[in-house]
Amino acid sequence: MNTATALSVLIVDDEAPARARLRDLLADATAEEANAVVAEAANGLLALAVLAEREIDLVLVDIRMPAMDGIELARHISRMARPPAVVFVTAYDSYALQAFDLNAIDYLLKPVRLARLVAALRKARRLSTPVPDLVLASLQPGERTHLSCHERGRLLLVPVVDIRYLQAGLKYVTAHTALRSYVLDESLVRLEEEFAVRFIRLHRSVLAAREAIVAFEKGGETEGETQWRAVLRDIPEALPVSRRQWPLVKAAAINARV
Repeated sequence: MNTATALSVLIVDDEAPARARLRDLLADATAEEANAVVAEAANGLLALAVLAEREIDLVLVDIRMPAMDGIELARHISRMARPPAVVFVTAYDSYALQAFDLNAIDYLLKPVRLARLVAALRKARRLSTPVPDLVLASLQPGERTHLSCHERGRLLLVPVVDIRYLQAGLKYVTAHTALRSYVLDESLVRLEEEFAVRFIRLHRSVLAAREAIVAFEKGGETEGETQWRAVLRDIPEALPVSRRQWPLVKAAAINARV
């Protein structure tokens, strides 16, 4: 008889039949590896809402989902103070699965088999550290929909579409929206690489959302050259543009209006 403490499990999949199948399989697996499904979610955003309310031991997560996919969800989970184990449930092809194997990421291939699920549950009990964000980032096909930060013990999500500009400080990056600012544990260089289509560099410590730039104003002269500032929608202060970046920023703004 299995007397181990039951693993609390969160199932995340946008398809109700897939969640039901996993729930049934987990019930069948209980005799060999104690577990209890405590919640379900149809996408990553809903899953994070569950995780904000209760501690979970294991998240079984589909990869391709609307609103927030499984890879991005895992990236946010990895930043939690006490992250649960994550096992991906996927119908990915063999080429994609090679990347999972290479990085020792546990996954269940659809249709999930009972024996493989039991093995994943046992492995989840032994997992002590989350998959590094750099590894997960290499597996994500596109850019994230949200950035995350810790504030007063909570994990807050910042929709990327709401960010007007990103500003690097000594140790952190601050994301500025129309309503408030968020301190992120991110690298400005990595953010620039990931969101190259969405943001453009104004100077060495600021990336501005291209669609948020509404005008330019003169900010004086230095060594006989006009210094320009970018005016961003919903941001009261204009942001300086370096002389090196000015031609690129101006051209990007003109192209955006064409």
